Amino acid sequence: MINLKQIFEPKSIAVIGASREPSKVGHAIVKNFVAGGFPGDIYPINPNATEILGLKCYKNVSSIKGKIDCAIIAIPAQFVPGALEECGKKGVRGIVLITGGFSEVGNVEGERQVAEIAKRYDLSIIGANCLGVLNPAARVDGIFLPVYKMARPRVGDIGFISQSGAVGGCIVDLAAYAGIGISKFVSYGNATVIDETHLLEYLGKDEKTRIIVMYLEGVRRGKEFIKVAKEIAKKKPIILLKAGVSKKGAEAVKSHTASLAGSAEAYRAVMKQCKIIEAKTLMELFYFAKIFDQPLPKGNRVGIVTNGGGYGVLATDAVELFELELANFSEESKKILRKNLPNYVNIRNPLDVVGDADSARYDLAINTLMEDPNVDIIVVVVLFQTVAIDSRVISVITRAADQKKKPIVVISTGGEYTEVHKRIFDSYGIPTYHSPTAALDAVQKFVWYADFLKKNKRIG
Repeated sequence: MINLKQIFEPKSIAVIGASREPSKVGHAIVKNFVAGGFPGDIYPINPNATEILGLKCYKNVSSIKGKIDCAIIAIPAQFVPGALEECGKKGVRGIVLITGGFSEVGNVEGERQVAEIAKRYDLSIIGANCLGVLNPAARVDGIFLPVYKMARPRVGDIGFISQSGAVGGCIVDLAAYAGIGISKFVSYGNATVIDETHLLEYLGKDEKTRIIVMYLEGVRRGKEFIKVAKEIAKKKPIILLKAGVSKKGAEAVKSHTASLAGSAEAYRAVMKQCKIIEAKTLMELFYFAKIFDQPLPKGNRVGIVTNGGGYGVLATDAVELFELELANFSEESKKILRKNLPNYVNIRNPLDVVGDADSARYDLAINTLMEDPNVDIIVVVVLFQTVAIDSRVISVITRAADQKKKPIVVISTGGEYTEVHKRIFDSYGIPTYHSPTAALDAVQKFVWYADFLKKNKRIG
């Protein structure tokens, strides 16, 4: 765990395989650290260069006088054992091994050698065959993809663990695009030394991580994983997408990260046992993660506000589909709504404030439901295509959400104008979805987890 801190929060890093060529992985890593404002020492290692991006180059790790917390290795596989030996003798304990070409391509002996060196020198190695690590708060950007191709998210409280670099990169890019913050991100590839259980345990203890999201292709230590997951789930939600659930998918996993996929039924049973929230698609993984930034719901009664009647019907269908309950508004709420809304508005749930609704009408409706003891969750449909709705509705919903009394989710469907506003909602911590089905699916997972926490506290 100490060595993992040196990887996620290093005070100094060495980039073994640093390059002057912009098209090379070793160049992108150095550039990301420099451009990202890493406050510690950066040591590029390249025996054929004297300077890279204004930084002095070194022939090897042993020629550096200062202490090195973490080394990022991006050199051909045949040279990796020698680099690891040097790191071990130098006292470097945190390693991010970007290099591929190990067991995923049949080089089992090469990977065994890496593991043996790690054991001998007590090295914590992320990889081999990985994308890298990211910690926005510490300005650690050890990912080899350039920023102009994969944006970096702001500081937040969602920790991402991804066995696949490609999937992980897409998740990070999506988070940045939507304005959603992360605490830590790690792509761990072949799990030669550090596996998913180590990383789950680390994020479980990390004070800056409140939600854990995982993409797994296999689990190395099943019993330990179950034990760790059970304990963490009592304090933090774990959202998991398991790949390789089909026969052909399981075969693909072997050639990707050399993992044993296992049966879908077995993994689903484990997730249920550990109270892990299962995502079945990449977008579900993203959608479920967003909602856990909201205050926990006290029950499953949903109040719907919409400016489109059809969307109110679709949201009602989704409430029933996911076995939630459509709230019965209190008499006091009905009285307030009747008095202040136009007489052509039907005072019922879903509450259709009609297509001519402006932000003031939304303000009245949302705040009324916020005070209604019969409503546990508020679902707000905002169709930006209507004439009276504009950016002012964002302030209305944000003010209501800032009260932290009840969870609020937004449903909004449309083109460019709508997408811009959806990103603003997400950046303010208000989970926004493209459809009632996507939104209520996330709500159901949120309610399920909140119910588990209540029962767990009652038990002891």
